[in-house]
Amino acid sequence: MRITRRLEFDAGHRIPDHKSQCRHLHGHRYVLEVTLSGGIIRSAGDPANGMVMDFSDVKALARRHVVDLWDHAFLVYAGDAPVVGFLASLPEHKTVVLDCIPTAENLAETAFRILDAVYLDVYGNQLRLEQVRLYETPNCWADAIRK
Repeated sequence: MRITRRLEFDAGHRIPDHKSQCRHLHGHRYVLEVTLSGGIIRSAGDPANGMVMDFSDVKALARRHVVDLWDHAFLVYAGDAPVVGFLASLPEHKTVVLDCIPTAENLAETAFRILDAVYLDVYGNQLRLEQVRLYETPNCWADAIRK
C-alpha cells in the first residue's frame, strides 16, 4: 500500500548558471509530497490500526527534518560565493547552504536523502520512503524515486 502526504512551504533561491530569469534572487511557494509504502497495520487497539502510517506522523517528521528548516529560508548553493556572502551580511537571516545548486531536481533528491532514514520501518510494517515530489510551481516539479 502507498500513502502520500502533501506539505507546503515558502523559500527563495537562485540558479546561478541559468540562462534566463532564474539566475536572479526569487522565491517560490513549494509543495513537498512524501510517498511511503508499507503494510497496513492490523492490530486492534493500536492507534495506527488500519493505516500504513498516521498522516499526522508523516507530516510531523517531514516538517521536523525538511520543511521547518527550509520554510522562509533562502536556499543557496555553497559555491555561489557572492550570494552566500551577501546573505551572511544580513543579521539573523534564515539561510540554508546546500552542497548542490537548489534546482527542483536537486532539492527533491536532497529531501529524499534526508527523509529516507527518517521513515525507515517506523511502525514495523516494512515502511519505506518511495518518492519525494517537489513542486517548484503548480506546473513544474521533480520526482526523486527509490531505485
